[in-house]
Amino acid sequence: MFCGHYEGFDERIRLGLEPLEVSIGDYVLSGGEVPAMVVIDGLTRLIPGALGAPEGARDDSFANAHGLLEGPQYTRPRIYRDMEVPEVLLSGDHGKVAKWRHEQAMLRTLTRRPDLLGPDLLGPGQTTRDTPER
Repeated sequence: MFCGHYEGFDERIRLGLEPLEVSIGDYVLSGGEVPAMVVIDGLTRLIPGALGAPEGARDDSFANAHGLLEGPQYTRPRIYRDMEVPEVLLSGDHGKVAKWRHEQAMLRTLTRRPDLLGPDLLGPGQTTRDTPER
């Protein structure tokens, strides 16, 4: 992986080596080292077993069947600063938990990245312009 600095590379490198050029966003940084780390970390998560469990990043944002953002996560303690873990997550009802997680993923995606929602995920006649403001 080649990391440009300031203005990037001499154009002859791009033309001569024909590298795969990767962008991590629409902004300018002083060097390519941090973006290289982002790419390496993102790809490493896809290696089976890299995250410990065999399923690894299966449920991460964008990895699920609909390409939704991942919903909220909760850990211990059950109550933190007067905020409680949603009761459904403590219910033991796997069906209800799965439904809640999907609803939360939809809501988070609709709020933060409506551009990810295709017509199959939006309601009848609904467009991404109908989404709530941040």
